[in-house]
Amino acid sequence: MKMPKSQFSQVLDKGNFSGVRSGMLSFPSIDPVIFSIGPLQVRWYGMMYVLGFTASYFLVRCQINKLRLKTLAAEFENLNFILIISMVLGGRLGYVFFYNFSYYMEHPLEILATWHGGMSFHGGVLGLLVGGLLYCRRKELNFLETADIYVVTIPIGLGLGRIGNFINAELYGRVTEVPWAMVFPGGGALPRHPSQIYEALLEGLLLFIILWNLKTKKYTWKWGHGTMLGAFLVFYGIFRIFIEFFRQPDAHIGFMAGFITRGQLLSAVMICAGVILFFNVKKKTNES
Repeated sequence: MKMPKSQFSQVLDKGNFSGVRSGMLSFPSIDPVIFSIGPLQVRWYGMMYVLGFTASYFLVRCQINKLRLKTLAAEFENLNFILIISMVLGGRLGYVFFYNFSYYMEHPLEILATWHGGMSFHGGVLGLLVGGLLYCRRKELNFLETADIYVVTIPIGLGLGRIGNFINAELYGRVTEVPWAMVFPGGGALPRHPSQIYEALLEGLLLFIILWNLKTKKYTWKWGHGTMLGAFLVFYGIFRIFIEFFRQPDAHIGFMAGFITRGQLLSAVMICAGVILFFNVKKKTNES
């Protein structure tokens, strides 16, 4: 049921939350813990990442076998280990430097306390690129070719991770009166955008479909190595900037210049990097 504009405005202005819950969707009661064995808990959020890593593992292996990349096949397991470590380190350090630098400078030991939360996707991507580049140079692998193979599988983990965010009732959206708005635990009494679902559909499902289809055309048209990496950076950046208009910004950061979020700024940098990479690859391909 959609609340009349005047009534909704009164709720916002006066803090009168009565009747809001009955007029909007209720957040589904999903236990974040799948099962427990003593003190050990298996949570949906962690399971989503395990499923994402597993899907990426098999899809990358499939591409390597199809393209008969023997050198990469020999380094596959070791490279995966390096990439996982690089992603975790990059994600954590990205959150420290991009989102809460002053706090962690005052509490440096908290940087190691990853169990308290705080990971940055943009930092994770940067970590993957740096770790992958260093390993590929050391083992004399073609970095851009390798990146193209891996990057088309990343949206699977992204989409599943956002579903995990939804189950945890975290990273919810801004207050809204759309019919599918939800009242999130910890998000106050007002209904909000289920922005985690938006991200799962755009950054996950749609981005995977786009990249997987472009991947096939890449080898058919003989595009240069690095095209898929550039496409990922551009399309993810566009989707993330769009979704940020519906997502609640971090409370300790808020908006920049009154309306821009930190996520939008970092995503704009991704888009620029992707465009530059694409034109450099195209230029090298035309010259060869």
